Amino acid sequence: MKAAVFHGAHDIRVEDVGTPRPLAGEVLLRPYWCGICGTDLHEYAMGPIVIPSSPHPLTGATAPQVLGHEFSAEVVELGAGVTNVTVGQRVSVMPLLYCGQCYYCRRGLNHLCRSMACVGLSYQSGGIAELAVVPATHVSVLPDSMTELQGALVEPGAVAAYGVDTAQVRAGDTVLITGAGPIGALAALYASSLGANIFISELNPTRAALAVSLDVGEVLDPSKIDVAAWLKDHTDGIGADAVIECSGNERALQTAIAAVRSAGRISQTGLHTRAAAIDPMVLSEHDITLSGTWCYPVTDWPRIIDLISRGRYPVEKVVSAQISMDDIVAKGFETLLSPTGDQVKVLVNAR
Repeated sequence: MKAAVFHGAHDIRVEDVGTPRPLAGEVLLRPYWCGICGTDLHEYAMGPIVIPSSPHPLTGATAPQVLGHEFSAEVVELGAGVTNVTVGQRVSVMPLLYCGQCYYCRRGLNHLCRSMACVGLSYQSGGIAELAVVPATHVSVLPDSMTELQGALVEPGAVAAYGVDTAQVRAGDTVLITGAGPIGALAALYASSLGANIFISELNPTRAALAVSLDVGEVLDPSKIDVAAWLKDHTDGIGADAVIECSGNERALQTAIAAVRSAGRISQTGLHTRAAAIDPMVLSEHDITLSGTWCYPVTDWPRIIDLISRGRYPVEKVVSAQISMDDIVAKGFETLLSPTGDQVKVLVNAR
């Protein structure tokens, strides 16, 4: 079968690989759509980082790795003992794999499993392939009201929702989103669905244009205004109740701390690839909560699917391009990494 396979930095090949077969408790899937994630981009640019170079302790997987962890699929075959899905059903895949026995798994914090792995990064299968095998426990059936494209966005939608929920956003809150990449855009959509008043800070013109198209709040250009000062001017000197920092950028984190009100909440949802300087005294003086987030609760798929299916969380609005597997490098990875690239969220048709 055909699959997009990571071999090393700047070396992703669309090639023939062995056809997987489901074991007991597994399902064989035919992927529809799979998103290219920021983690995938980091692997392509600088990897291997997450992709293991020696056998992963939980899965035994090692590079070369079939990519893709944000995907929807059709069930084509059931392994022995599988009863939660049937052949022909459309599903979304929750890709995190966990041991179920460590300190964190025993406390329901499976996304913090000490030996966590991920489909498409440290597992035998990935979603940018003609076929994939995953544990049956990791698929959720899509209702008729959801499209396959929406199903591929449940995973990044869950990442963004967890960031917003960690900041305890409520109806009527003033919320600043720093960074309008895919997760920032999804965070804005999710926070808006909760009834919050949204402001989005974005420097990149392409991403700013996408943020404007979401029609959930005002988009601010940090190269033209002091976002924190502007926000306080427009909130009687108070600031934002919550900030969802989605850029992974030092300046944006500093803006978040300056923009949030006293006793406000900041959720660090974007991943920083280098250290960031902040003044912790400001956190203390203003009783500010700064919380990191990692992935999402592994049980969140039914809730996110329900929100999308009822039109409350229009995740499809963040998609800027749909490409074929054969174009994944030129129109996917290279375009997304280019300083002049004109795309924000690219989905790959795996068929």
